[in-house]
Amino acid sequence: MHWLIALMMNLILLAAPVTEPTKVPRAWDAKTIVWQKVDSDGTKWSVLQGRSEVPGEAFTYAAFVPAGFHDFHSHATDARVAVVQGVLKVSFGETLDLEHLKSYPVGSFLFVPANVKHTMAADEDTIIIGTAVGPWHTHH
Repeated sequence: MHWLIALMMNLILLAAPVTEPTKVPRAWDAKTIVWQKVDSDGTKWSVLQGRSEVPGEAFTYAAFVPAGFHDFHSHATDARVAVVQGVLKVSFGETLDLEHLKSYPVGSFLFVPANVKHTMAADEDTIIIGTAVGPWHTHH
């Protein structure tokens, strides 16, 4: 009898709809971002809205790129990026390329397709806010 009650409870719980977190209006700028991850190289990362690990779910993120930093990588999904502080420098190609970086100042918007290799750099502290769809992975 106890197993029947346990089975019924499990079926009821499994049938209950999964609720998503309540969505509320939010706004961010360079000064109001709360950084969730700070790396030893000075870069910072935060998911502002949504969940970056959920397949098919859109999310918004912020990244801090410190002066003097550069990195060669690609992403698993498309990224749409706005520069909100500083100047982001980017070059596209199969290898690290610091000679052909193009500067994108505040107000610039970039679209970086999935799996496109690129070099990202900054000569001054720079913050970007981007949107993508999960699951998010950066390949170095």
